[in-house]
Amino acid sequence: MEQQSWLNELFKKIDAKDTAGFLSFLTTDARFRLANSPLLQGRQAIGEAVDAFFASIRGSQHRLLDIWSIDDAVICQGEVSYTRKDKSTVTLPFANIFRM
Repeated sequence: MEQQSWLNELFKKIDAKDTAGFLSFLTTDARFRLANSPLLQGRQAIGEAVDAFFASIRGSQHRLLDIWSIDDAVICQGEVSYTRKDKSTVTLPFANIFRM
């Protein structure tokens, strides 16, 4: 799958709060860090953290701004708008590094 399409599908799963769908994009031994949380390894640990995060928000919407490929890495930059439980929103920048 082309990188743009792969990332669009990944963020659709995240914005749908679909933990299983998100995890399907990761290898079984994936490493994952959300913001300043501890580094997690493996789908089970990642899934538990993602479920907890999804439970803490009403929703999210990601917007990709740029994508780069360097060797086996895909790097993306964008903005994510989180809708909080009280229905207020906050938009923050994000960057991700994926080892393919």
